[in-house]
Amino acid sequence: MNPANAGLLPADDYRVGINYRKQWASVPVPFTTTSVYGDFQMMRNKNQTNWLGVGFAFWNDKAGAGDLSLTKYEAIVAYHIQLGDYSMVSLGASAAYAQRMVDFTKFTFGNQWDGLKFDMQIPSGETYVKTSNYIDVNAGLNYAFFPNENTYIKIGLGMAHINTPKESFYGQDNRIGMRPTANLDALFKLSDYVILNPSVYYTTQKGASELVYGTLFSVNVGGGSSSNADVKSSGTELILGGFHRWGDAAIGVLGLKYNQFKLMTSYDFTVSSLGQANKGRGAFEIAFVFQALYNSFSKNRNTYNCPRF
Repeated sequence: MNPANAGLLPADDYRVGINYRKQWASVPVPFTTTSVYGDFQMMRNKNQTNWLGVGFAFWNDKAGAGDLSLTKYEAIVAYHIQLGDYSMVSLGASAAYAQRMVDFTKFTFGNQWDGLKFDMQIPSGETYVKTSNYIDVNAGLNYAFFPNENTYIKIGLGMAHINTPKESFYGQDNRIGMRPTANLDALFKLSDYVILNPSVYYTTQKGASELVYGTLFSVNVGGGSSSNADVKSSGTELILGGFHRWGDAAIGVLGLKYNQFKLMTSYDFTVSSLGQANKGRGAFEIAFVFQALYNSFSKNRNTYNCPRF
């Protein structure tokens, strides 16, 4: 969502995860997306208030009858600067190597129509390449405000495809448009048992746009204590939530966090006119995340305020 998030971990040193999403499985050409990622904190200053974040991401997206795919390998870097006791600013950038592929042998073209049927043995007459490769550059910034240990608010702005890379199977000058993003994320500790996490996300590109908003509730169901700063004692959290993608879907979220491990699932229920075709079955997504400290010495480092049980 924003490269400035790399290494922005209030109570941990690193994070790794894997994500899988299957969208519109009830229509003939579903979309599937798989991603693997990790980010790490490095080079803390003497006061442990500023640090470098580095990360990596890999993902593959496949869709359509021709198996149109996008594979990306991304390197991410960010720097986080604490501004006094109550705020922090983060700047980040990333560069990715991307490859588009498509299997043209699975398509039929007008030249292959013999008057009765499409004959795959007839040359299509299309001049194309099977892959389209390019470098993709992104950047972003975050501002975080944490007036006390019960409140954390973060505002993020990002820009994807800054270099507007060319993407074409026909050698044309087809440019990917720059895609600005904005997000607001907050944590409010309501009690020793409940943390509220509302968020809003918006992005736009070449006239298309997406707006997602909603909230998560983390419920402490055992083990943790708000007076203990050691995240390893956080015990077990049940995570429930609901979101809405404007003009498209209602999203239900269910998750479970146990110590450093977190498992999240969500389902998109299509509420737009597309629901008539897919019977409301939008997308299923599952994610696994692991966050931890490098070693026992990291327990005693200073961390900025962030709500925790």
